[in-house]
Amino acid sequence: MFKKREVPVYIFTGFLESGKTSFIEETLKEGQFEQGGKKAMIVCEEGEVELDEELLEKNKFRLFTFENEEDLTLDALKKIERDMKPETVIVEWNGTWDQNNLIEALPDEWLIGETITTVDAGTYPTYLANMKMMMINQFQYADLICFNRCTEDMDLASFKRTSRAKNRRAQVIFEMTDGQINNNVKEELPYDITAPVIEVEDDDFGIWYMDCFDNVENYRGKVFKFKGVVYKPKKAKDDIFVPGRFAMTCCAADIQFVGFPCKYEGAADLQEKQVVMVTAELDSAYSKTYGQEAPILKVRSLEKAEAPTEEVVYFG
Repeated sequence: MFKKREVPVYIFTGFLESGKTSFIEETLKEGQFEQGGKKAMIVCEEGEVELDEELLEKNKFRLFTFENEEDLTLDALKKIERDMKPETVIVEWNGTWDQNNLIEALPDEWLIGETITTVDAGTYPTYLANMKMMMINQFQYADLICFNRCTEDMDLASFKRTSRAKNRRAQVIFEMTDGQINNNVKEELPYDITAPVIEVEDDDFGIWYMDCFDNVENYRGKVFKFKGVVYKPKKAKDDIFVPGRFAMTCCAADIQFVGFPCKYEGAADLQEKQVVMVTAELDSAYSKTYGQEAPILKVRSLEKAEAPTEEVVYFG
């Protein structure tokens, strides 16, 4: 039996002038695609920086350009597959286009290897304020989010929080204007992490939730007191429930429930959507969903509570 062809596809997405082309060229110069035979480079927009033709030729890439979103179809990509049978495909995707259309257009042989989103840190707050859904949706499938052109006076912690709110599995890096990678972006927390019982105010739930995922080792063994809405997963054991909040990642149509699995002997008696004040110790366990250690809670005490003034929390 012949083994089915599997062609890795690497997707680079972001708005015009976000640094996609430069990122691709740096990757090619590092020699990551030198090995192997014929490869396809699919470009969906042309910015100020154009791909170096000699660099493409050296890495055995053939260039294909699509200027209109409706032209990039399954038939069009199948033709590329038939004509050259590439071993590798790179797609420089237009950040204003719907990436779901690209995913649906990929031939059966083409499998997504990695998705990288580049963001110009200087324009990010403006885009987030004026085109939030279009901006945030670029993070949905990202394995890596690269904020470039960063400066010390930028609120990089909030950039990380708002981008990972859409996709908690994504790695976020910050490239400073001198080309150095800043790995020391710290969240200024609105609560005292050294307190015997750390009280999380209603408005701070989103920051606490994201920082727990990013830095679970800092929270393991800590005791928290917070207000949450009861959610009872259908397949969960009788002593498990999820206290959490409804959170908005980009718009009113994109509200989701977020919270941590919580072990509590009285969980079976709790009512769905009941509001409770929880005091619990945080631990962690490996999550298949996120591919990493994720927070879990063990209740120390629980009581009924009044609903928060604001039903929805935000990550911004």
